[in-house]
Amino acid sequence: MIDVNAYLGHFAFRQLRHSTAAALLRLMDRTGIQRAVVSSAASITYRNAQSGNEEVAAEVKPHRERLTPFAVLNPAYAGWQDDLKICHRDFGMKGLRLYPRWHNYRLTDTSCLELVNAATELRWPISIPLRVEDRRQQSWLVDVPDVDQEEMAALVKAAPKASFILLNGSGYVSSPLGRKGSGLPANYAVEISSLAAVLANELGQLLETLGPDRLVFGTGMPFHYPDPALLKLEVLEAAEEVKDKIRSRNAARLLGL
Repeated sequence: MIDVNAYLGHFAFRQLRHSTAAALLRLMDRTGIQRAVVSSAASITYRNAQSGNEEVAAEVKPHRERLTPFAVLNPAYAGWQDDLKICHRDFGMKGLRLYPRWHNYRLTDTSCLELVNAATELRWPISIPLRVEDRRQQSWLVDVPDVDQEEMAALVKAAPKASFILLNGSGYVSSPLGRKGSGLPANYAVEISSLAAVLANELGQLLETLGPDRLVFGTGMPFHYPDPALLKLEVLEAAEEVKDKIRSRNAARLLGL
């Protein structure tokens, strides 16, 4: 099982348990997750996101067979080109994670497209959390909206050679990202942790509209416990071969494992 949506380090507005590599691995062992993609939770609010990448690189160094680091970079921050080179060459990171609302830019900005194209040249997948926390639970110091799905769709269309992984999202079925015939390239996968699997059953609907090759397993650890995501796979009405694709095979392909 491969989790494409996990984090290391502290978050500015609340304590995260299991936020070190050792603690996260213990949680993974308890739930049968063999490998996780991790990025810096601290970089979400650090003024210079590269500081969090440095922390994650040091944390995962003894655990690279199980923890795959993604770089958090801010295209609106001066020097991201140098940080990208360091993350690729020195830290051996394997992908990119973007926070357009927290870092105060739009996915369609020229600087963001430049970063996406640079990551694509490195053959990095680009993961974009549509939210970090439920807006109703945010600190009184911030008011950060979710990433607009129309904006996400515009980026997907503008960068057809890129490989995107959409995290922490829901409501795709009412946007071009989750509809057949939307004209979007099939260059993005959807992570399941925030999808309904029973009542509205968005997970089942996306399985039909996007197909079994474009859904990937993720939990949001340690912002969230992994058990709900595991349960969603258990109750999903699909063949075991399809579930295996969601558990690991699709992510392994995207990550080049």
